[in-house]
Amino acid sequence: MNTSKISRRSFLKGVGAAGATGLLAACGGGDSTAASGSASGGSAAAEGKVINIYSWNDEFRTRLEAVYPEVESTSADGTVTTLKDGTEIHWVINPNQDGVYQQKLDEALLNQASGAADDKVDIFLSETDYVYKYTDAAADVAMPLTDLGIDPDTDLADQYSFTRATASDANGVQRGSTWQCCPGLLVYRRDIALDTFGTDDPAAVGEKTKDWDTLKATAEELKAKGYFTFASYADTFRLYGNSISEPWGVEGEGTIKVDPQIMKWISDSKEWLDAGYLDKTVKGQFNDDWNKSMGSASKVFAFLLPAWGIDFTLAPNWDGAEGSWAVTTPPQEYNWGGSYIHACTGTDNIEHVRDIILALTANKDNLIKISKDYLDFTNTVSGMQEAATDDSFASAFLGGQNAYEYFAPVAENIKIAPLSSYDQGCVELIQNAFSDYYQGNVDFDRAKENFETSIMERYPDITAVQWPD
Repeated sequence: MNTSKISRRSFLKGVGAAGATGLLAACGGGDSTAASGSASGGSAAAEGKVINIYSWNDEFRTRLEAVYPEVESTSADGTVTTLKDGTEIHWVINPNQDGVYQQKLDEALLNQASGAADDKVDIFLSETDYVYKYTDAAADVAMPLTDLGIDPDTDLADQYSFTRATASDANGVQRGSTWQCCPGLLVYRRDIALDTFGTDDPAAVGEKTKDWDTLKATAEELKAKGYFTFASYADTFRLYGNSISEPWGVEGEGTIKVDPQIMKWISDSKEWLDAGYLDKTVKGQFNDDWNKSMGSASKVFAFLLPAWGIDFTLAPNWDGAEGSWAVTTPPQEYNWGGSYIHACTGTDNIEHVRDIILALTANKDNLIKISKDYLDFTNTVSGMQEAATDDSFASAFLGGQNAYEYFAPVAENIKIAPLSSYDQGCVELIQNAFSDYYQGNVDFDRAKENFETSIMERYPDITAVQWPD
């Protein structure tokens, strides 16, 4: 996927012309106090009759329909949800691929101050890889939750702290919320474990996957039996990427900094590929070869996936018997993904937007229902601790195993890597550049040069790439 080429700086040139005052004035208030007054029942303009929600798929819509009590009905084509008070939610869906979603959203945000009331963006979603672009305080497109009448310290106290940090600006002001938490595990084939280790017990297998040194020795065991540990070098990237100590870039500095952890991923991936622990025919992820490596004819032992990866990627690609997979301890804790809900500055539906965010991200019963209905690992610490010991959360796909038992402790120990507005491009392009290196198409120095060229094309304000010594 390619991210939108509208950087925060150029984004602000359009949005900033109106400024925060202009945008908030468009919703009937002249400042954040007026918006907050509306949320707490103060004097304000009447709520609009159309709530425009921008997203890239129907995931948020299905969750809202499942738990939001004000839903009356949804049109057959899924584009309009009618609430009990007659308000219509219009779902504006554009695909993430090739940056289309962000491009369409950015265009709408640039017209937010001057647009007609029923055309304004009221809620939009972002992903972890580019959330920072929209939560930036100077951009002023995602409202502080306090301006909606939501107190994160009390209303969202049961959320995982790293999700709250991810949805906050550089000043620590929370400007979004999520129903999801996306800790990742190691998901493995039970039959391959039995053949190689003599057991498929998750606790026993976890002892063989608990850290990178241990997993490397295990990879040699798997190789001796004719198996690959993982399908692709891309499978491990998120674990290293979650461990960076500095952001990829800082707006206005013009430099991308490649963290030593990224260089470690490059060197370790080359070592594992050359050693035969990875399948050389599988290049990257979310392509046909990678999908096939999840099938019963594959020799791949494991994948590193969050809950959504198991349910929306692995399960549909598996063509064998149910119960053939299990989850266990990954070599390090990591998070992969997350969809953040933002109230858009300029919305004329403060009350509705506040109510939706609270219902979808702060109501423990609703979050538990989402976990039950959709197998999402949801953003309630106490709820997921309870799920970890609740047999009703057992998964038939995982042979009756309760994956929450393993997900919960990982989630509680995740420390989110420092975010930047360049994350999505860097994550994609560093993998693209070194894929050619792993495949022997270019040497190491040329791969570095290709990354530098591509990142400067993606972000015209970047003039240098700094590699670690």
